[in-house]
Amino acid sequence: MNVTNPAPPPAYSSGLMNSPKLSLTRSESTPAGPLVLHLHGPLVMATTADFQSGLRAETAQVLVLDFTNVPFVDSAGLGALISIFLHYKTGNRKLALAGLNEKCRALLKMSNVENLFPTFATVEAARAALA
Repeated sequence: MNVTNPAPPPAYSSGLMNSPKLSLTRSESTPAGPLVLHLHGPLVMATTADFQSGLRAETAQVLVLDFTNVPFVDSAGLGALISIFLHYKTGNRKLALAGLNEKCRALLKMSNVENLFPTFATVEAARAALA
């Protein structure tokens, strides 16, 4: 019997696969208002390390995370968000969320952490409440 080895599976490179990207854009705070960070992209396992390191480096006393352009958050992203919230709380700083879509709000509710984060419909509402 003649047995041949099957061809190895194709190699995948990062160039062929689209890994998710999350970017953070700063809106400088006014003297009477919080710093706003605008997130663009999903908050998922592949983006949590950069998300956490970026937010831990922030020194603002009051920070609003704008989720308007975040399509979804997975369980790793939620864990990173909770970790950052606790980091801010331990430092007697405030962290609030704004612009969450229905998927993101549902994840917070389903995970029973919706009351942990101050949330606002818009960045403007968060700025007004936290000023």
